[in-house]
Amino acid sequence: MNYKQSTLNQIRKNINEIDEKILILLSKRRSLSVEIAEIKFKDHRPIRDIERELLVIERLVIIGEKYHLNSCFIAKLFQLIIEDSVLIQESALKKKPKYSCDNITKITFLGPKGSYSHIAARKYFTQSFDNIVECACLSFFDIIQYVEKGIADHAILPIENTSSGSINEVYDLLQHTNLSITHEITLHIDHCLLSKRGTNLDEICTIYSHLQPFQQCSNFIKLFPHWNIKYTTSTAIAMQKVEELNSSKIAALGSEAGGSLYNLQVLHRHLANQEYNQTRFIVLSRNPIEVDDHVAAKTTIIVATGQRVGSLVEVLLVLHKHNLVVNKLESRPINGNPWKEIFYLDIQSNLKSKNMKNALEDIKNITYYLRILGCYPSESNTFTRM
Repeated sequence: MNYKQSTLNQIRKNINEIDEKILILLSKRRSLSVEIAEIKFKDHRPIRDIERELLVIERLVIIGEKYHLNSCFIAKLFQLIIEDSVLIQESALKKKPKYSCDNITKITFLGPKGSYSHIAARKYFTQSFDNIVECACLSFFDIIQYVEKGIADHAILPIENTSSGSINEVYDLLQHTNLSITHEITLHIDHCLLSKRGTNLDEICTIYSHLQPFQQCSNFIKLFPHWNIKYTTSTAIAMQKVEELNSSKIAALGSEAGGSLYNLQVLHRHLANQEYNQTRFIVLSRNPIEVDDHVAAKTTIIVATGQRVGSLVEVLLVLHKHNLVVNKLESRPINGNPWKEIFYLDIQSNLKSKNMKNALEDIKNITYYLRILGCYPSESNTFTRM
């Protein structure tokens, strides 16, 4: 071993030791987050304190500059750390049971392995369960059927994206299932162009992916009008296809993490039209849940108002009268009823709250159909925006 190699090995060893110390400190920070959650519970405080989070990040950016650390790097790093802290505190307040190895929880998602749904499922369910069996399905309909028939315990479905909008197929399926929404997960989406190792960009003739990534990366795709676009039922199927065909003429749109599962290389990163590209997922279960009063909650309802002029406005005015905020309003046609619509509303409130109960009573009187899809913890751990 020459001198340069010996020096390099020693530097790498030093870096490994520093990384291990960072992990130890992050673990200690997580323990302190649990203690903070207990104090907030006793003092009836909300989990999130945006002003406090901003001050923390601003302070750390200033300190980082003293050590010649890039401010964007510090901000992004501590946004992730704060996100994890909020998740830990929410988990502590929800007091969700950690299931032992003797209990198996079956989850179903749009697969196969490596899909964004798979990544989101692991993000949520590994916090709550020790022993998980993953059931990958090839359609949204099958995912719901698995839970309805008892094959799986929980389903995870993408419902909207900040770039391409609502996923209508999922909204339509919610009309016809008795499952309840029991959680939501927000996942940052970073689409990559993935190919077999050794492939050059100018070799590619065909690209595979799900409809959503193609929509979300349309500006990038337009740069290559000669590409043959092939749609798949998921990004994971697309990556699997590239691995199986083993051709330098094809590529897929998917996640870097997913690509690594199929031994694919990244040709391009950050392909979405919008830099802030996130997908919101919902968890569906056979039984509804109650959300602790200390946890920020969201309630999703379906209403049908008929064709009276201004009927939807009346619903919104009722919610406004009871000081309730609508986070999302989505309309979909009613199957078998031409020109009639059904409305989905995400309301920032716990179903148990007095305001929510009163509002629902009033809404019943002005609509011919009202159904509660679920009350669930609001994904309040979105990044603190600087």
